[in-house]
Amino acid sequence: MKTKHIVISTACFALALSLTSCFGGKKSGGHSGDVSSATGWAYNDPQYGGFEYQSGYEQETGPGLVFVEGGTFIMGRVEQDVLYTHNSTPRRATVTSFYMDECEVSNANYREWLYWINHVFEENPAVYLDALPDTLVWRRPLAYNEPYVQNYLRHPAYADYPVVGVNWEQANKYCNWRTDRVNENILYQRGIIELNVNEQKEENNFNTEAYLYGQQAVTPGKNELDDLANEGQKRRVRWDDGILLPDYRLPSEAEWEFAALGLIGNTVDERMSDRKIFPWNSHVMRNADDRDRGRMMANFVRGNGDYMGTAGYLNDKGDITVDVHSYWPNDYGLYCMAGNVNEWVRDVYRPLTFEDAAELNPFRGNEFMQLTVDETGAPVEKDSIGRLKYHLETSDEIGDRKNYREAYQINYLDGDVSSNVVEGDSWISTGMGTSNMYGTLGDDGSVMEVGKQLGSLISDKTRVYKGGGWRDRAYWLSPGTRRFLDQRNCRDDIGFRCAMVRVGAPEQQGRSQRL
Repeated sequence: MKTKHIVISTACFALALSLTSCFGGKKSGGHSGDVSSATGWAYNDPQYGGFEYQSGYEQETGPGLVFVEGGTFIMGRVEQDVLYTHNSTPRRATVTSFYMDECEVSNANYREWLYWINHVFEENPAVYLDALPDTLVWRRPLAYNEPYVQNYLRHPAYADYPVVGVNWEQANKYCNWRTDRVNENILYQRGIIELNVNEQKEENNFNTEAYLYGQQAVTPGKNELDDLANEGQKRRVRWDDGILLPDYRLPSEAEWEFAALGLIGNTVDERMSDRKIFPWNSHVMRNADDRDRGRMMANFVRGNGDYMGTAGYLNDKGDITVDVHSYWPNDYGLYCMAGNVNEWVRDVYRPLTFEDAAELNPFRGNEFMQLTVDETGAPVEKDSIGRLKYHLETSDEIGDRKNYREAYQINYLDGDVSSNVVEGDSWISTGMGTSNMYGTLGDDGSVMEVGKQLGSLISDKTRVYKGGGWRDRAYWLSPGTRRFLDQRNCRDDIGFRCAMVRVGAPEQQGRSQRL
């Protein structure tokens, strides 16, 4: 018995496909996927052009991160302003959902970066030297802290303690490196690329953006993606595949404060049962639970000369810093959001930012950058450490935009458009008198003699840090408090943790897979 074959023309098949889509039908044949609700043409099928579409995307949780569901909260200090700085007046703001490191970046985490740099940039040792923490931050004129100078960063006894002596600029570079290593590992674990660690030298090290723009040499793996627009061929991962993760970065001040408060544990149907002063549910510094009653909730200074309590019953069990997993996590699952070390955030410091900042995702520090391209629109050759080149948007690139007119937005609405800015070895100023602690200025504000540069509260290179540290009293452990430091300076009680944007819906759909 012969089987009859029915041949349908392409036009008839497309018409039938369109009709089935009107009744909620799925396409048949080709690759799996849906049918366009706009045209009736099949998605993800090379026979019909190969336009790729996926529904139901859920962002995976990157290594070390926890999900922080966003919402509205009262940002700023609500307890007594004992210093009368008035730089953090309470105001309502909304923070969108994001991800944040469960713990502060540890010495082991940071040394992994140092090891990688030393391996990759053998011909450019300046990159390694530039990344080294300043271990001399431990020195005090009338204290014997030399053992920390020698041991704290590299001795295994301190491997899981928070890295310190890292300035804001170094923290950002660490975040950039971490982004690339995580995304490279994602491609390798999925079999999309082969691992060529020993071939990654100098500017040829893996960079996420360079890979996406085709400037990154990789060895294809067994599971390289099919190019549906060109059947039978393979292609690289694109950003719209949703495989690669967004950048690791420093959290904004608003994100950090929101995550530290952890109000998700104090609300029922939008009704807040308790306003927190600290990341835990109490106005005191000791645990109130029956099992752990009286134990310290954070690593801080209890009083003059009391860094850890009495021998035999050490109150916070930390002479200096402690393990990054110490004490109890807050309601988001974040450890040491108060005490241990202060933490860098992204924002430039201004005492009155709260008067100007946006109500949604408030942040001061925007410098709108544009990818540097050639006359064909392709990115120019990457730099000596393997990163694509960016520049501040020019007036021509901004054009007639209504939402902003300049690329450099740090000074926006702060009442001081010509703020003092540190550039290289000089101060640029509109006039600060004839002399100050930073150097001597001419009558027109020009620099005549450069002194020691420490930054100031109106410098565009002065950044916010939050959280309180092992040297601080309890007052600074409240998330609403804020202080500042020049972004090139560092201390023995300032570290950092990374964050990542949440792409898509503010709520997690089911349980997100952790990479």
